[in-house]
Amino acid sequence: MKTHKILFIDTVHPVLEKDLTGYGFSCDYLNNYTREDYERIIQDYFGIIIRGKIELDKTILSNASKLRFIGRVGAGMENIDVEFAESKGIACLNAPEGNRDAVGEQTLAMLLMLMNHLRKADREVRDGIWIRAKNRGTEIKGKTVAIIGYGNMGSAFALRLSGFGCRVLAYDKYKFDYTDNLVEESDMKTVFAEADILSLHVPLTPETTFLVNDEYLNKFDKKIFVINTSRGKVLKTADLVKNIKSGKVLGAALDVLEYEKLSFEDIDKKSLPEDFQFLINSDNVVLSPHIAGWTHESHYKLAKVISEKVKATFDL
Repeated sequence: MKTHKILFIDTVHPVLEKDLTGYGFSCDYLNNYTREDYERIIQDYFGIIIRGKIELDKTILSNASKLRFIGRVGAGMENIDVEFAESKGIACLNAPEGNRDAVGEQTLAMLLMLMNHLRKADREVRDGIWIRAKNRGTEIKGKTVAIIGYGNMGSAFALRLSGFGCRVLAYDKYKFDYTDNLVEESDMKTVFAEADILSLHVPLTPETTFLVNDEYLNKFDKKIFVINTSRGKVLKTADLVKNIKSGKVLGAALDVLEYEKLSFEDIDKKSLPEDFQFLINSDNVVLSPHIAGWTHESHYKLAKVISEKVKATFDL
């Protein structure tokens, strides 16, 4: 029997190639290939392993006559035309289970850093400046945290908050009856009325693109802290900056930015506006380069989840 071929478009933990080879597949990683190269050869492959190097849209998938699965070694599926792929009988697999712990931990870490002024205080101490009163922190205990999107990432963050003595509200448009000892299922009216902290955990879709804008932020009754570890384009940066300047947003922790390129490996330096300069110079903003889900442990777990899902999908 002819061996089915798997195309690795991105580098991932080697355990995935090892497992797929063990299942009887032949794996190819073709370094330095362009999108045009992939369009030319994709017809030869049974499966694709990808993170974010290229977009698997209708054009390229139309050439994939033998393709039976796409393994996205990550959570978000915005670089894949899932609807079209599934219409062709292509299974679309992702791995949010692999990096939910990492995202939950970093979301909490960024919130603690933000609310305790650690960015500013660390810099001042290194410069020989010892200021205590102005660096006084704010406790999570007693606050109301609103989690928007209660999937793998949102629930992982809720678990990390469980020891802090705070109230946790969760809103998810597509989930119901999930109130438990970690969260209260909520509606947006309650979120806007009661939240002190807003944490975003939604996928990037046409529905969530720039969901959080000036109008959205000003529906909150209180001044709030904002955390975004989901996707950059869920949050309109210019509107966030406007509301930090006005005092409506007390501070922001951002692992993702709307200026990121498709691969998330870089930002589009040519299009960085004045708002970005504000963010990098603000003591009320904590930034990281889209690494919340990218720990040493999740690197392995993401690959292993895809391996297990391929095995289950094809009953290997």
